[in-house]
Amino acid sequence: MSKEAKPFLKWAGGKGQLLSQLGEHLPKDLRGQAFTYIEPFVGGGAMLFYMLRTFPHIARAVINDVNPYLMTAYRVVRNQPNELIQRLLELEREYFSQQGEEQKKEFYLSVRNIFNEKQLDDIDRTKYLLFLNRTCFNGLYRVNAKGKFNVPFGRNLHPAICNAETILADSEALNRTDVAILNGDYELTVDEMQEGLNFFYFDPPYRPLNATSSFNSYSKENFDDEEQIRLRDFCARLHEQPNVRWMLSNADCSAKNPEDTFFEDNYAEFNIFRVYASRAINANPNKRGKLTELLIRNYE
Repeated sequence: MSKEAKPFLKWAGGKGQLLSQLGEHLPKDLRGQAFTYIEPFVGGGAMLFYMLRTFPHIARAVINDVNPYLMTAYRVVRNQPNELIQRLLELEREYFSQQGEEQKKEFYLSVRNIFNEKQLDDIDRTKYLLFLNRTCFNGLYRVNAKGKFNVPFGRNLHPAICNAETILADSEALNRTDVAILNGDYELTVDEMQEGLNFFYFDPPYRPLNATSSFNSYSKENFDDEEQIRLRDFCARLHEQPNVRWMLSNADCSAKNPEDTFFEDNYAEFNIFRVYASRAINANPNKRGKLTELLIRNYE
């Protein structure tokens, strides 16, 4: 590949700057055998592309997300990268032909309306998704109660909209291994397990650190405490199977509030670690910076 495979989208909570720490916590036996890699909340795919780069002997990968447009984008990048690049370059040229911030904002809002209201083929859907991701505020993906993308214009007048090298590198990575691309509830991924070792990495919407820090509106369904407990129960069931290793990331709520031991209580039977992360997506720049996140795993 001319360029290293990496996320083709900016995604809230992306794991790009945590990969070296996550790599240190992977099961040791992954390096000695073929295995199935399953990521039920794939998001931007930083961990996916890291695993595909680091473990070329992965027998099969399974990725899933509840966001249908995101999973369509993975299929388009894998199967139709050149067509996507061509259409995205045309859209990029049209955007840059707009004069000044106000015209670019009007163009952005027109694209957002097309994305929300029009019937589109998969390539155009992905083209507009990538455009909005690069031109909206902070690269967020947020929807309202009706499932409509509602992030405002980002005021970045010269964003890198079409990264052709990354799209081609990602397409090659997704074609080099048998990658199943799913769209639905994360529990469906259990049906994709194979004989031999299966490794799950969970990166669900994070539990908010406080009442004002909640951002998990990747879809119109909220991932509340009841959902967090359902995920814990799913992980507990996986743990009962001898051929499954799993690792899960989430917010370190007790670091913010020592009395909030939600994860320590619910995952008491598993191994809990802390890693350092930088949060860049916050409306208040003063609230961006380093903090700890939890890493929970079912193996030593």
